[in-house]
Amino acid sequence: MPSDRKPKRKTYFIVAGEASGDLHGARLIAAMKKRSPNIHFVGHGGDKMLKEGLEILYHTDQLGIMGFSEIIKHIPFFIKALSVTMENIALIKPERIILIDYPGFNLRLAKKCKHLSIPVSYFILPQLWAWKENRIKVFHKAIDQSLCIFPFEQSWFEKRGVFANYVGHPFTEISSPRLSKPEFYQKHGIREKKKILTLIPGSRQQEIDKMWTIYYNAAIKIQESYDIEIVVAKSSGITLPKTDGFRIEKKDIYGAMVHATAAITTSGTASLECAVLDTPQVVCYKLSKVSGLIAKHMNRAPFISMPNLIAEKQVVREFVQNDVNVTNITKAVLPLLSDSVERKKMLQDFEQIRRSLGLPGVYERAAKSIINKSNNG
Repeated sequence: MPSDRKPKRKTYFIVAGEASGDLHGARLIAAMKKRSPNIHFVGHGGDKMLKEGLEILYHTDQLGIMGFSEIIKHIPFFIKALSVTMENIALIKPERIILIDYPGFNLRLAKKCKHLSIPVSYFILPQLWAWKENRIKVFHKAIDQSLCIFPFEQSWFEKRGVFANYVGHPFTEISSPRLSKPEFYQKHGIREKKKILTLIPGSRQQEIDKMWTIYYNAAIKIQESYDIEIVVAKSSGITLPKTDGFRIEKKDIYGAMVHATAAITTSGTASLECAVLDTPQVVCYKLSKVSGLIAKHMNRAPFISMPNLIAEKQVVREFVQNDVNVTNITKAVLPLLSDSVERKKMLQDFEQIRRSLGLPGVYERAAKSIINKSNNG
């Protein structure tokens, strides 16, 4: 006779500390539940993971802090968050811990969890090839499964004694915009043939505080030379101090990217999203003075933006720290608004980048690997 006993529910503890990690975490949770419905997730994430059933402890809005001096100010909070995390993991005794990017917190957590003998999967590996290579020691001691999203990462980690499984890049299955171009234009009251410059200022308030005034003034300056509309792709949880005359898009972020002629982008996942969606861009990043000096000293990567790192050459113009100014941004953006040599070359390079990202099905492959690893030990 068939047994009436239900299989024991398995719990996974998952950690995503930023908005981009929330998206990847949500899709990974969905893929894992599809493969194995009788599983439960507890941990840190954002609204998207919450919708997929995450029992949340800390929200990404609380955890998403960047920069050395900025993090120093919040050390007491992170010490407490790490302590609370450890207490919950010890209490829950999850089947496995899943870490998504966010290395400052996640690698410390992995080290602290070593004595609990709970296996750890890392999806979207820290960019150790750019800086802090010595963190590879944590992988040797505390990470038993590494899932990478760039082909070059697999060989980099394996040359240093860490087996890495390349599952492809999540942006091979990037979502379509919610609205068609005519619908998007109608929503924002933009004339059909008018071009759009989209500002993508970032998902953290500290990024807004450092760069928004520059972005705003650069956009106004560009408007003086080119008849365009300005759209702002606004993340939840941030406040923009001044947006006079700009269209604000909160829901259809990909629409704000794909329907734009060009974009001014804060370095992060948005720069690769623009490349995948074929939107020419200029990429910027600005930390506090102290954090900027530390980053310059420690960072061994030749670029800050993912399109350039993947292509291993300058595909998009980058401006960092004091170079993030109205003059530089304006000069770099203007050629991208017309059918220029600069625009054509960038679009050609974007095509090569897309080809290098692998095939769709990333989350399904990652989910299968994690569940198989859990079942087989």
